[in-house]
Amino acid sequence: MNEDLRIIISGGGTGGHIFPAISIANAIKSKRPDAKILFVGAIGRMEMERVPKAGYEIKGLPISGFNRKNLLKNIVVLFRIWKSQRMAKSIISTFKPMVAVGVGGYASGPTLDVCERHHIPCLIQEQNSYAGVTNKLLAKKADKICVAYEGMERFFPAEKIILTGNPVRQNVLETSLTQEDARQVFGLDPNLKTVLIVGGSLGAGTINQSILTNLELVKESGVQFIWQTGKYYYQNISDQLKQRNDLPMLVATDFISDMGAAYKAADLVISRAGASSISEFCLIGKPVILVPSPNVAEDHQTQNAMALVNKNAAIFVKDSEAQESLLCQAIETVKNDQKLASLHENILKLGLPDSANVIAEEVIKLALAKQ
Repeated sequence: MNEDLRIIISGGGTGGHIFPAISIANAIKSKRPDAKILFVGAIGRMEMERVPKAGYEIKGLPISGFNRKNLLKNIVVLFRIWKSQRMAKSIISTFKPMVAVGVGGYASGPTLDVCERHHIPCLIQEQNSYAGVTNKLLAKKADKICVAYEGMERFFPAEKIILTGNPVRQNVLETSLTQEDARQVFGLDPNLKTVLIVGGSLGAGTINQSILTNLELVKESGVQFIWQTGKYYYQNISDQLKQRNDLPMLVATDFISDMGAAYKAADLVISRAGASSISEFCLIGKPVILVPSPNVAEDHQTQNAMALVNKNAAIFVKDSEAQESLLCQAIETVKNDQKLASLHENILKLGLPDSANVIAEEVIKLALAKQ
């Protein structure tokens, strides 16, 4: 311990990558306040805003994903990859990390590739039950691979795998509010059954449309709703809701910063099947209806969802069927106390607590081994 720890954490693109990354960084700092942590993300992506707000420095790479519909546009993508490799090399040469952590997303590819070439120990964290392309490529040279699901040997070398679970946002676990108080935070009746609707950090068009086209059902349900629309969809939804004044049981917002309060208020959640969200539901034992996004690589959200559904720990609704059946199923489920209790009990069994601290310990071990 003669010198400060220097750690690079790379990746992002969505909250599902960023929130675990920040949780890992916070856990490292709690164990080693001397640690110097530098994030590397993709220019224009969410991490460039969220990471500095969490108190960490971040460098941006001009990298983007391949365009599968227009192959000619990939000439630009190839140039960006080349430029990102050069920039990553410069960042690493200047910062001199002792270990690199990849959480998935565009930026983690060139960053960890350069680190591996310079014999800097690397740890990757795979959040999903179906491994992403970047992590599958990086796994060949990574020293440790932290996963959230069993059976990941089909993607990664078994001897490198550590079953850690996914780190989650601390405010999800630490809220001190009662359910009644949490409902009042959102201006709702403290005694009414409540459904929380979320579509991930960017929103979900199908889920939003499922609510918008069934507002009469919302009105007549005898249930109240907290609806996180996502910033992209909020203005249009807000404009439509303003045309009505008969929906006091429906509270819509673009983004919920205190998810701990939102989860506490809810008896049931409607959500996409992103890995970080699922980890949160497991840790707090929250009954959930999962509507996997069809617009993700390898349809990994469906596979995330089925890992729960096969253990009677969640309800599955197909994206293409959501507009017709989602809201009806949610209202029916939230009124069924026996079903809610069963979902709560089964999903709670799947939670892996203390993930961020377990991963932080592995990162620190790799860094110290480098000294």
